[in-house]
Amino acid sequence: MQESTAVTIARAHIDAWSHQDWEKTRELVAPDVHVAAATTQPMLPDGEASGIDNYMERLIKTAPFIEPGSVQVVSAIGDEKNALVLETMRIALGPGGTMVTMVRASLYLLNENKKIIEERDEFCVLSQ
Repeated sequence: MQESTAVTIARAHIDAWSHQDWEKTRELVAPDVHVAAATTQPMLPDGEASGIDNYMERLIKTAPFIEPGSVQVVSAIGDEKNALVLETMRIALGPGGTMVTMVRASLYLLNENKKIIEERDEFCVLSQ
């Protein structure tokens, strides 16, 4: 893994939201943040949000479905403004809330204040 400004901030952000530290999560994100999420799997929702309140709302709604302590960064690379992070997590999906392993690739862009201004997420569930 390569540590850089953007990677350090992205990893701190992932650690904060995965531990439901909403104050720290908000602190690392720009007020005018934009996030877009996509997947090729029909059981997962695509979507996007703009603005910190909408962004935080999405994270807070998702957090209860993630198994505590299961978010693991697999790889990360970046420079002063960009980071690409691959992580895995256990998450409850489907009607019965079955725990599955999800992989997330997140691309982050920092603004001039070293806050996350753009986040692009790609998700997939691994075969069980």
